[in-house]
Amino acid sequence: MGVSMRRSALLIGLALLAGCASQSGGPKVQAEAAPAPQPVNDWPTQARVEYVFQCMREHGGQNYDNLYHCSCKADEVAKRLDYQTYSEAQVFKNLKSMPGERGGVFRDPPQSKVLRERLKQAEAEAEAHCFVK
Repeated sequence: MGVSMRRSALLIGLALLAGCASQSGGPKVQAEAAPAPQPVNDWPTQARVEYVFQCMREHGGQNYDNLYHCSCKADEVAKRLDYQTYSEAQVFKNLKSMPGERGGVFRDPPQSKVLRERLKQAEAEAEAHCFVK
């Protein structure tokens, strides 16, 4: 059952309970608003698809086996890094090899190494979890 269906069922259930409580002569119980469920992650669909395609390229091409393992890997990385952190780390990772002063902008800042290490660790854990070959 999808998150939106669960949310709808919960809201309908709360409305029914509130209606029943107002009908009965018993004590009035005010239903507390349930906290809004947090999204599992905040990655845009396009970013996930690009990640899966890149993973499949790196692991032998487009086939069902790679699709399964790489989509699992994308989900696992998304659990470990929010999209903002991932995208910053990806920029530092991709541009650190640029030569000269321009590359220094991506190699030298302290957060560059920290973010690249976080991405590397998240990807290693995801590969182990998803049995990426």
